[in-house]
Amino acid sequence: MEYFIQYGMFLAKAVTIVIAIVIVVGALAASGNRHKKAGKKGMIKVTPLNDHIEDMKDVLRHSILQKDELKQVHKSERKQAKLEQKEKSKLHKEMHKQGKESASDTASDQVTRKKRVFVLNFIGDVAAEAVSSLREEITAILSLAEPSDEVLLRLESPGGMVHAYGLASSQLLRIKNQNIPLTICVDKVAASGGYMMACLADKLIVAPFSIIGSIGVLVQLPNFHRALKKHNVDYEIISAGEFKRTLTQFGEITQKGRDKVQEDVDTMHEIFKKWIKDHRPSVDIDKISTGETWVGMQAKERHMVDEIKTSDECIVAACESADVFEVEYEIHRTIQDKLGAVFQATTEKLFSNWLNKSSTNKFQ
Repeated sequence: MEYFIQYGMFLAKAVTIVIAIVIVVGALAASGNRHKKAGKKGMIKVTPLNDHIEDMKDVLRHSILQKDELKQVHKSERKQAKLEQKEKSKLHKEMHKQGKESASDTASDQVTRKKRVFVLNFIGDVAAEAVSSLREEITAILSLAEPSDEVLLRLESPGGMVHAYGLASSQLLRIKNQNIPLTICVDKVAASGGYMMACLADKLIVAPFSIIGSIGVLVQLPNFHRALKKHNVDYEIISAGEFKRTLTQFGEITQKGRDKVQEDVDTMHEIFKKWIKDHRPSVDIDKISTGETWVGMQAKERHMVDEIKTSDECIVAACESADVFEVEYEIHRTIQDKLGAVFQATTEKLFSNWLNKSSTNKFQ
């Protein structure tokens, strides 16, 4: 009996703690909503990647090099900086002699300033929800970028809904319509809708073992009509228009409905193929539009990509000759959103750990 009493007291305490946490979280959420600025959706965050790489380089130097070696490195860098400044001064003098310097300070800056590279990240899901940030990032970049600059997109997506990835692709077209060079880097996967976006690149660069392709269209859904019929459950659909409903989860699927969906899928596939061919005319579209995927090296043999390299190599190389900025649009999230994200990340991590332990690595 004493055991049950202690257990009851423990349970009461646990419930009290949970209720208290819920009240505190609710209060914080309400407070956050009250102080949120009306109409403020998010903000642009800009990270100078040149500084980031230099900081890492400096930390490594100070940890490894001897004092005399470090001194020599700094001396060489100062010498290089003086040479670059001398070249700029020489260019200004030549412009002055030719009478161009009086045109405008802006024109002078365009000639002498470094090229700017704007780095974007797109991690796509089935609904391409990252497009909500991508559209804002592109809008911000187009307010400043010039044809002498470049946009570098790090893309990762296995594809998803046609209309969602159509919108994401249309956002990239905005960059091309402004005559700004677009480089797309794929480190892991750009398949189906992901490749719909990737093929827009002026230069498409992929990692050796990235997954590329899947140029096809798919429609699938479960149908429970026979199960409902077995249990004498009726399912009614009232619609106007012969093909308003063709495939449903609970209604009977007719051959006429199947044929119509197949026709729609074939039509969308042809549109998809034309899109790829228009933006990558070097490909043999009939050979690559079978729905298959290939690793990066195989995709290059099929002219689906331009170069084999990782995005890290591209960014480090760009930092040597250009000012490189990572641009991110951060959407304001409520306390509930943040807690939900933490819960989701924890769940995904636990599932991933379980999956890793329960599966055998076929490459071992």
